[in-house]
Amino acid sequence: MFVDEVKLHVKGGHGGSGVTSFERQPYEPRGRPNGGDGGHGGNVVLRASRDIVTLVDYHHRPHRSAGKGRHGEGDLRRGADGEDTVLLVPVGTVVKDETGQALADLVVEGDEYTAAAGGRGGRGNAAFRTSRRRAPRFHELGEPPEERWIILELKLVADVALVGFPNAGKSSLIARLSAAKPKIADYPFTTLAPNLGVVRTDDLDFVVADVPGLIEGASAGKGLGHQFLRHVERAGVLVHVLDCASYEQRDPREDLETVCTELERYRPDLLQRPAVVFLNKTDADPDTAEIVRPDLQAAGWEVMSGSAVTGAGMDPLRHRMATLVRAVRARRAAAHDEEVVARPVLRPTAQSDPIVVERAGEGWRVRSRRVERWVVMTDLGNEEAVRHLQARMVRAGVEQALEDAGARRGDAVEIAGAVFDFEPESRDDERFDDEESTAADDDTGGAL
Repeated sequence: MFVDEVKLHVKGGHGGSGVTSFERQPYEPRGRPNGGDGGHGGNVVLRASRDIVTLVDYHHRPHRSAGKGRHGEGDLRRGADGEDTVLLVPVGTVVKDETGQALADLVVEGDEYTAAAGGRGGRGNAAFRTSRRRAPRFHELGEPPEERWIILELKLVADVALVGFPNAGKSSLIARLSAAKPKIADYPFTTLAPNLGVVRTDDLDFVVADVPGLIEGASAGKGLGHQFLRHVERAGVLVHVLDCASYEQRDPREDLETVCTELERYRPDLLQRPAVVFLNKTDADPDTAEIVRPDLQAAGWEVMSGSAVTGAGMDPLRHRMATLVRAVRARRAAAHDEEVVARPVLRPTAQSDPIVVERAGEGWRVRSRRVERWVVMTDLGNEEAVRHLQARMVRAGVEQALEDAGARRGDAVEIAGAVFDFEPESRDDERFDDEESTAADDDTGGAL
């Protein structure tokens, strides 16, 4: 079963929680805090592999998740990280979000993309010990993981694409040129899935794709062409295969015009690629090739002819394809080198995370990835942990942002699903005398 597009639900592993623990020694009832951090959750990673040729496994099992991080333990023991889940996909897989926007293009063996990141592990109480807060009795919870639906779309990576109407002989042609063994029959739409074959010449090997037959209206969703037009996109060379044995029922020149129209409607740049017209089945009707050849050449096409059944014309076609493939590869390599040379040097910069305050009914809603993470990782049932959270939000400017937006004391404020009463406090208030702004406190140390 060939599947080239699936919708996949991916979920990273939940981060492990830290732990509240203290050293216990004889005659020392108040030992140092020694609660360890929780482990990070695993990631769901997509990896391109040539050993995989279809997405059928994800069609049958569309839900994938990674391992959870273990909780921290006393004696400063950190929880183990959750295991990553590595999903192998065919080379040429495009990853999109639910809106259809491309997120990654895995075109090289080994290319990877993190589809769902695991949650961070929470810090144990040892991470919150400061010169003023000697015995913190709280820890952080593990962070929830990233979870979403993505779309995997396979576009074959081939040097040459054989395109044409159903029954033009594309499958027979790829079987003659390579070791591929496609299903071949004398009725339309025999080919229900693209076939790949490796063509070998004296000094070059290249990949040829037999794309299922196109018909008029394929770019609008008719027939099988709409489903498989995407497999033409990556090919550097096109070979238009025309049936010369059915001239009484169908004119090869009209077939070529129809196919070109559908390709142009789908992606206009496809017609700018090197192309050859191959007049197939000349063993059955050699006169048709001689009738249509002058018109095709007058229109600017390079025309070759032969028969996939008898093998006539295969060597010239094979060598001509190799020449075009060699030229395309050289041009793409030069373009890549120029792109690398012209690429600016990128230096990491701090990512902005603005605090956005907006109306939510009678109350307010605060949006900030950093602040929302603080909330979901705080044990809201622990008074000391909540006091620490509020101190962090004051230092981050959440309170000031609410006041600037017009929030008043007693208003409801929603952050990451949790609802608080707005009780503004001065930074100099004695409530925060036991807080100390350190790197670990401000979300840059420990597990964060």
